[in-house]
Amino acid sequence: MDIVFALAIYVFIWWIVLFAVLPFVVRTQEEHGEVVPRTPESAPDTQRLLRLFLVHTLVDSLVLAIVYLAITYRLIPPA
Repeated sequence: MDIVFALAIYVFIWWIVLFAVLPFVVRTQEEHGEVVPRTPESAPDTQRLLRLFLVHTLVDSLVLAIVYLAITYRLIPPA
C-alpha cells in the first residue's frame, strides 16, 4: 500500500471514527445531575478531550490495521 493511499484512508477513517466515538465519550449535564441554568440538558458536562483523543486514536488505529491487512492480503482488491 502506497504511503499517500494509506494517509488518505487514515484521514477518511479518522472522520468516520470521530463521529462514531463522540457519543461514547461525551457525558451530558443531565447524566451528571447538575444542569447549569439557561443551558440545554444535552450540553456536555465537562470536556474530556484527552480521553476522546486516546479512545479515538485507539479505535482509528485498529480500523486502519484491519483495512491495511485486508488490502495487503487481497481481501479487498485494489481499484
